[in-house]
Amino acid sequence: MKSSYMPLNQPSMEETTSEAVTHNVRVEVESKYAPEYSQPFQEQWRFIYTIRITNEGHERVQLLRRHWIITDATGHVEEVEGEGVIGEQPVLGPGESFQYSSWCSLKTAKGVMRGTYQMVSRGGEHFEVEIAPFALKEPYTIH
Repeated sequence: MKSSYMPLNQPSMEETTSEAVTHNVRVEVESKYAPEYSQPFQEQWRFIYTIRITNEGHERVQLLRRHWIITDATGHVEEVEGEGVIGEQPVLGPGESFQYSSWCSLKTAKGVMRGTYQMVSRGGEHFEVEIAPFALKEPYTIH
């Protein structure tokens, strides 16, 4: 895991959903705040995200690795890389989808996630698929 700092000056990053299509692979994301797992007074906010990956091409593909770039409201950046997702390296035939949910913790009430999946086609071609940026944010509350 790498850490660095990057300004979070992206007003369009208020959307808790995203969608991107790369090399005929569609990645749809939806995130939500998980208050039951968060402890704001201890600077810990947890978010759950659900991702649906759909093969819109004509060739079987497999997800091999993931690379996340997570930026909190202070601009602190964490990079997370690893094999597969939730312990799996799903294989998707033409028209097939794979959906999973996972979580992320931040030290701020707001942040942004984006990343890539490394995939391989049946023919052995390695390529990256974009996970478009999506917001992680606690809903506004009135005190």
